[in-house]
Amino acid sequence: MCGGAQSWVQTSFSKGLHVSPGAAFLWHGTRISAGVLIVIPNCQGRVSPVFDVAARLTVVHLRDRSELDRREVTLFEAQPAGIARSLVELGVEVLICGAISQVLHAALSQAGVRVIPQICGDVEAVIHAYRTGKLGAPEFRMPGCCGRRWRQRSARHPADRHCKPSAHV
Repeated sequence: MCGGAQSWVQTSFSKGLHVSPGAAFLWHGTRISAGVLIVIPNCQGRVSPVFDVAARLTVVHLRDRSELDRREVTLFEAQPAGIARSLVELGVEVLICGAISQVLHAALSQAGVRVIPQICGDVEAVIHAYRTGKLGAPEFRMPGCCGRRWRQRSARHPADRHCKPSAHV
């Protein structure tokens, strides 16, 4: 799990959420009316591979494809309901993440958060792709997702013969 620096403000907006300095003027437990708030789990500058265990989040406020503000948030909640509640209290409308459990995906969707799963790559590149409408590009898809299986590939791509399973599978 990537936690990053421990310089987070001790004031919390919800039970399991601590925001970085300067965030109080933007988020007071209510939704921001102008623009959209997106969140991306961040592990050393890349989208965390599994959202369910991510601790460090990058929260970006966008309006008309322009970035207005950005904050780093540490999430201490572990249960799906608590994670969903924390994101809703921040006013998050869109979650861009890697893998996510069905339970957490359902909790977030039910809370009104749009989930864009199976995304990988550099956080900066993912934010730019979202802003420009290019997040569906192949370079942002997690390996092995979206029905791409090695068996399907190996039948169509003779160069992938080295990826055949062993006989005892």
